[in-house]
Amino acid sequence: MPKLAFAICIVFALDSARLQSERIEARPTGATIFAYHVDDPERYGVIAFDRQGQAISIEEKPAKPKSSWAVTGLYFYDADIVAIAKTEKRSARNEYEITDVNRAYLERGDLHVQRRGRGFAWLDTGTPDSLTDASNFVRTLEKRRGTRICCPEEVAFEKGYIDAARLAVLAKVLGKNPYGRYLRRIVDERG
Repeated sequence: MPKLAFAICIVFALDSARLQSERIEARPTGATIFAYHVDDPERYGVIAFDRQGQAISIEEKPAKPKSSWAVTGLYFYDADIVAIAKTEKRSARNEYEITDVNRAYLERGDLHVQRRGRGFAWLDTGTPDSLTDASNFVRTLEKRRGTRICCPEEVAFEKGYIDAARLAVLAKVLGKNPYGRYLRRIVDERG
């Protein structure tokens, strides 16, 4: 059975990623993308669905969007992505569009779309204001919860890729800055 070949992430997203990655890894072929309902779909790749919830079209930054479901920019592809990407041409914007790759998977019947709803935050960071919004959102969550968002060392420790001794070394290297203190706290509380 073929394994997942590529994962591409060009977004800022917060989710229960562990559960999602298990569902994605179980799918041996095709592409998996994520959609999020937005107020300004003309700024994004947009995916439309039929009444049964199946994806029926995908377009990049449409002037008149067919839906309000934006493609978030988190993509998982099988090994066919290489051959598909090689056939793509530049768009009217003179760019290679990931939307064209996703459309090729859709036309093959091999595009899987997971719609994200409440309890999930997808924050576009393509403008100075939206980057500030994302930064403030992360800061608020981290301060309220006392945890870090996107801490690779913590994930590696939780998954068993590194042990408490290695995590302690990483914490020491980072010194007494807030990130290093956070890693040290993980060692003290969970190590």
